[in-house]
Amino acid sequence: MACTKETVKANGLNIWSTGPPPGSTTEVDIVGVQGLGSDPFFTWVKKVQALESKPPRKFVDKLWARKDKNSPKQDRQNGPVEFMWPRDLLVPLFTNARVATYSYKSGKGVKTTLRQLAEQLLNVLFQHRQKPDERQRPLILIGHSLGGLVIQQALVIAALNRDFQELRLSVSGVIFLGAPFQGSNAAVLGKRLAQVTGGDLSLGKTDENYALVLPEIQRMVDNGPSIVTSRHQSKEGEAAGNKHWLVPRGVNKLFTGRSEIIDRIKGVIQDDSAQSAEKQKGFVITGLGGMGKSEICLQIANILREEFWGVFWVDVSSESIAKSGFISAAAAFGTSVDSIDDARRLFANTKHRWLLILDNADDPEVDYQTYLPSGSRGVVIMTSRVSDCSQYSTVGAEELTSLDIGLSKHLLLRAANIDEDLWPSVDQQAEAIANLIGSHTLALITAGSYVAQGFCRLDKYPEAYGKQRKRLLTHRITQARPRYGDVYATFEASANALEGSGSEDAKDALRLLGILSMFYSSALPLQMFEYAWGRSRKAIKVSDTESNIETVCRWHALQLPEFMEVESNEWDPYRLDKASYLLVSLSFVVRNNSAGGSPSLSMHPLAHAWAKDRQDLGQQHKTWISAGCIAALSIYDYNRENYLLLHLRSLLNNIEVETAVSLGPQPVMVISILYRCAQCLSQNRDDSRLNSLLRGIFSALGIECDRPSVEYLPIYRLYAISLKFLGDMPNFLKLQNQVVKIQEELLPAAHPDRLTSQLELARAYLANGEEALLGNEQAERAIEILEPVIKIQEEVHPSAHLDRLAFQHELARAYNMNGQVQKAIELLEQVVKTREEILPIADPDRLVSQHRLACIYYANGQGKRAMELLEHVVKIKEGALPIAHPDLLVSQIGLARTYLADRQVEKTIKLLEDVLKAGEGVLPMDSPGRLQPQHMLAAAYHMKGQMGKAIELLENVVKIEGVLPITHPNQLASQHQLAHAYLGDNQVEKAIKLLEHVVEIKEGILPTAHPSRLVTLVELARAYLADKQVDKGIKLLEYVVKINEGALPIAQLSRIDLQVELARVYLVNEQVEKGIELLEHVVKSQEEILPIADPTQLMLQHRLAGAYLDNGQAEKAKKLLEQVLKTKEGTLPINHSNWLTLQHDLARAYHKNGQVEKAIELMEHVVEIRKELPVDDFNRLTSERVLARFKKEEA
Repeated sequence: MACTKETVKANGLNIWSTGPPPGSTTEVDIVGVQGLGSDPFFTWVKKVQALESKPPRKFVDKLWARKDKNSPKQDRQNGPVEFMWPRDLLVPLFTNARVATYSYKSGKGVKTTLRQLAEQLLNVLFQHRQKPDERQRPLILIGHSLGGLVIQQALVIAALNRDFQELRLSVSGVIFLGAPFQGSNAAVLGKRLAQVTGGDLSLGKTDENYALVLPEIQRMVDNGPSIVTSRHQSKEGEAAGNKHWLVPRGVNKLFTGRSEIIDRIKGVIQDDSAQSAEKQKGFVITGLGGMGKSEICLQIANILREEFWGVFWVDVSSESIAKSGFISAAAAFGTSVDSIDDARRLFANTKHRWLLILDNADDPEVDYQTYLPSGSRGVVIMTSRVSDCSQYSTVGAEELTSLDIGLSKHLLLRAANIDEDLWPSVDQQAEAIANLIGSHTLALITAGSYVAQGFCRLDKYPEAYGKQRKRLLTHRITQARPRYGDVYATFEASANALEGSGSEDAKDALRLLGILSMFYSSALPLQMFEYAWGRSRKAIKVSDTESNIETVCRWHALQLPEFMEVESNEWDPYRLDKASYLLVSLSFVVRNNSAGGSPSLSMHPLAHAWAKDRQDLGQQHKTWISAGCIAALSIYDYNRENYLLLHLRSLLNNIEVETAVSLGPQPVMVISILYRCAQCLSQNRDDSRLNSLLRGIFSALGIECDRPSVEYLPIYRLYAISLKFLGDMPNFLKLQNQVVKIQEELLPAAHPDRLTSQLELARAYLANGEEALLGNEQAERAIEILEPVIKIQEEVHPSAHLDRLAFQHELARAYNMNGQVQKAIELLEQVVKTREEILPIADPDRLVSQHRLACIYYANGQGKRAMELLEHVVKIKEGALPIAHPDLLVSQIGLARTYLADRQVEKTIKLLEDVLKAGEGVLPMDSPGRLQPQHMLAAAYHMKGQMGKAIELLENVVKIEGVLPITHPNQLASQHQLAHAYLGDNQVEKAIKLLEHVVEIKEGILPTAHPSRLVTLVELARAYLADKQVDKGIKLLEYVVKINEGALPIAQLSRIDLQVELARVYLVNEQVEKGIELLEHVVKSQEEILPIADPTQLMLQHRLAGAYLDNGQAEKAKKLLEQVLKTKEGTLPINHSNWLTLQHDLARAYHKNGQVEKAIELMEHVVEIRKELPVDDFNRLTSERVLARFKKEEA
């Protein structure tokens, strides 16, 4: 439908014609483009007075002699006539034309640029010319005023963008009405038109300006079809596809992924914008060998082949090969050349479109600028391992990294010839292999080929890789063979270039490469080298004969690599930086420059493996010693070297201890390296690796691990600590006692080493007490050691001395375990205060004391204080320690315990789930750092009512702990908790069976009154009661209550709670008199020792009153409740739940005592207050029902 004045759009194309006459087709599009800030309708309107019109010229008379019934009519009064000339003049004249005007928002407040307006015009025209008969239809554009600039800009963009090629070729004419083209011929026309019309560019039917324009429009319409057809035919002939294809091989059928990179390269090559047209398009792909750089080029070449007259592939791995490639390419131009420069000139001067791929630009000493054609024509894609080659890009560069895990699995399985239907069943196996080889493209294909050829099953590949890594990575693919044949050969090509150089930089780079292979593949801090050099200054002055386990000497300093210049007087990183830069430039290494931290070097896992495997055994041993000395000399603060942990693990994994010890001139030289590594492992709680290393040292030295000697005492001390960390308390105590005994014979009483060993022994007793559930006895032994030592320290050390504080900390711990809680809190608060004054906020000793104090607060019923302190400790540790560090985990678990006690269940669950997630893949399944959070998380699920999740977790924990001795406290605690969960889930039989087992074990190892034993007995009693074994349950509860009465103070809450529970059981099971008697006894005993307003006392009196009430003793209940209310009056808000419950129960007592009015009045008060609660609240509903019953009975 044709546009009207009322339906004209402010944005877009307004079509005024109604279509061609029947039997004909549209032959031309005529589009007028309005000026900036113009009205979409009135821009094209001319109002004239019919009677006052100028006499028409003869030419115009002839032109308009024909009557047109569609011409606008004048009104009877000869008033003004609106001529919307595209609609009223062009549409009737050109019936086979689609006549339209283009409108857009512009002017004040609109920030659209001229270029954006032009792009919008092109897109709109493009959208309206999509049908086959429209795409090459002649197009006439008419620009009104500044609309001419929009047309001009649109034509420039169309000339540079192939998407608009058909549109541009179809423009058969352009008319500019007053467009301000300064300095052009069109400007003259615009000026002339403006002068003639007096500045008004709108045209009327009889307007002389229209008479000037009409012949041009007619000519464009008449000549348009032939002009446009000729243009399209010429262009089609010019782009008749690819003529020259000099590409060495086809694409690999296994090629997978990289679609984003390919699309990006295609995009910049096909981008015909003005910015791109002004320069030669150069794209550079860099990255490690074997990642698929050349394959991407093959893909691009094949995809875009028909867009280029010639596609040329030149291997530039050497000058001679490059020359041969350029000479071959020159033949396509029909010219013979003798040099690369001559060939480059041919590329620079041809008018044809060409794509030149420069492959293998991998030599860092070659200037590849000399291979690039000059000028702005053509497209060049370069592949290189040298990251610096990225500077040759003009439209983009890409550093190729590993495939993502999904594509890696697909590539591996395709290469292994595994049927796609089977992929889901082997997905995990494929992922394990992809992760193992770092998703390296060529390595994935090689692994797949190895499996496909029957050398190994897919699920056995990781095992084979661990045993025969070098064999697997040098395996050669027989078909579609890559350039270098195998993975290692790909890397070796770059190393050969370094070896062939012979320069000092190249030698340093190769030496550094070997050292990097001994450490972990990721994030080795360069500052480590500076630290090692700094400490070598002192070590170089220590004679080799003075070396011992705890010191490094001149020999260690001289093992540092040459590029560290050990003999220099000041640290100069120049050679190290040049060596690392060279490795980075060859894509062997990635340099990471963290904000505010030390730069670090990382390697792809396969390049890292190759860097080690390329060295023969002798070279590996020499490199290991250098790396070991760097590590040993760089470690100076064992508490803060957690960033080295992965690197030390890798270093130790690269050699057997016995072999390492044999590499030094004396065993002690290498033992000192290993000892420093062991100290770092100890401080960072890598407990399993520490124990393994120390056992390896004992074996290498031929000494027994349980018979300490003076010569190797430092190693035995460290081994004792590792036993403690692993929970082997009996052997820890045995060994630590021997160490202390030796030191007492050798050292004076105040010697630091002797005191340290005594401190460790005291800690051992305390840890054993916690483990064996016999804290009191072990605490007394610790106190016997600590109190005399502290007296010695008070004589030699000030109050703020760190050693003195360490002993006081352990003494406070012993006091707490021994039941001297207040003494423990006072001493530990003093230690915490002093440490907070003298130590940094993240100091481990400061945090340990804060954690310990929080734990004592918690055990002493000060949950809020414990929670606040633990939240602080956890926050600091999270910023200072690795996510799965045992010290962090123990504080997170402690914090979760306080949350759970405070019934903050959601907080507890979130914290523990985060802890478990952090430990995945880091901690072993049987690690306490994984089992303890699961145990507590199960308790949180239980509290939330998610019994299924709680049981599932606990069953897993109990299963894993099944390897522990049956008397182990952790196993017993988990079994107890699981039984508790069974009971909560109504699996009573399971609960009873498990609890009876736990009770039997605890009875054999714990004293009668031990809290842990009694707690399980109470749980078993509850299980019996739930199973309707009432007599059994009551008998067991009576037994525990009797033991508690003999072992605990009268006011002990646990004693009172159990008595109240037993009384409740009596009452529920129709033994009312026994229940009331027990409650009366408890109340009376508490009245003798507790203040009248004590919360515990008031709670007991309320319970007793409730028993009286239920037993029909209304008068007794009334008196007791009135007493409790009077005591509590003013201490609680009037809407407090406890206060309202007391009043509710008193109203019931009044009613049962016959004081109905009083009962109704008090219950009405309770109901009124409880209206603040939700309508479905249980307490509110109960009070309302009781009140209604009172009133009904009164009526």
